[in-house]
Amino acid sequence: MFDIERWQEIFETLRKNKLRTFLTGLSVASGIFILVILLGFGKGIENGVKSEFERDATNYITVSTWVTTKEYKGLNPGRFIQLKNDDFNTISKVYDEFFDKKSPSYHLWSALVSYKNQSGNYRIQGVTPGYQEIENAQIINGRFLNDADIQETRKVGVIGRRLKQDLFKDEEPIGKQISIYGINITVIGVFTDPGGERDESRVYMPVNTAQIAFNGKDNLRSMWWTIKMADDFEEAVALSNTLSQNIEHDVKVRHTVAPDDTSAVRVYNTLEEAKKIYSLIDKIKMVFWFVGIGTIIAGVVGVGNIMLIIVKERTKEIGIRKAIGAKPFSIISMILQEAVFVTMFAGLFGLIAGLGILEMVGPQIQSDFIKYPQVNFQIALTTVFLLVFAGALAGFFPAYRAARIKPIIALRDE
Repeated sequence: MFDIERWQEIFETLRKNKLRTFLTGLSVASGIFILVILLGFGKGIENGVKSEFERDATNYITVSTWVTTKEYKGLNPGRFIQLKNDDFNTISKVYDEFFDKKSPSYHLWSALVSYKNQSGNYRIQGVTPGYQEIENAQIINGRFLNDADIQETRKVGVIGRRLKQDLFKDEEPIGKQISIYGINITVIGVFTDPGGERDESRVYMPVNTAQIAFNGKDNLRSMWWTIKMADDFEEAVALSNTLSQNIEHDVKVRHTVAPDDTSAVRVYNTLEEAKKIYSLIDKIKMVFWFVGIGTIIAGVVGVGNIMLIIVKERTKEIGIRKAIGAKPFSIISMILQEAVFVTMFAGLFGLIAGLGILEMVGPQIQSDFIKYPQVNFQIALTTVFLLVFAGALAGFFPAYRAARIKPIIALRDE
């Protein structure tokens, strides 16, 4: 039942102690505000890292090679390890049950690409159809490579959005021919890539076409596989690590490379990297929660101390109330109501201020590793209610103490 006199009394008490009420509310509001900001930036870091991983598939294993750095079985260091089609085919067959998508890669880092009177240097990459999902390339016009393109060694290519803008401007590229070092390639598709303009400045061709066209024989620059994801993330990471170790061992055996030569054969495992990053994010979020909750606890302690002071100041008033018949419950509820009101009002103010700051500042942040800082409103609101509960608990002990004061002792208080 709403008791207007009780509320008038509470507001009168708060008006008499404006500075104390303000400082108490500020400590509570700042605790919620800091927690909301920390949680928001924790989420922003998580979003930023996820967007970085979204540039490519998050569960791939890639193998590339360089020169040997150690003597092994009579072979001198300094040998360049050249991957071959047979390496890719053999490994793909041995571990086929664990792979989802796969693609070999033969590429030219920079090649002259021309169309009519427009030209530029772009990366040429020979791949198979599975590379589309490995690279996260999205087709915006036409199509990607298919199995028939590989089987028939077609002179076709899929160009990036940036390359299309540079060479074709507003002209429709599908069906037109571009020239790569004098070799005519028919454009069958245009793609966009989360990696941005650098990744969109490429031409994807059938790998066997690229090898023949650019005198690559059966050489490869790298090999790519995505693994089938298990329901349990830890299980998927363990499988990915095991496959990475086995593939590295197989490649080193095939090319007579020392087992401890980490430069000659390089295996990159994105799931292992993802685990490290997400583990770091979890630790950062735990620190944020710890700091934020610590700040809130400081505010709650402040509320409890203020309630103790209020009870001390109003001891005689409480004695009079009890002397004229006030029940202990009414004394407790009076003190609690004031504590809950201050905590609730200050907590909501801190929540709204924190959300407002994130809403205004978040879109202005230009960083690869902090994107769209935000906080789950339900979690934030739940935190406020927990704060109110803690404030009520902090106010209960002074209220209980006040309810136990004997009227005769309270009336003697100066």
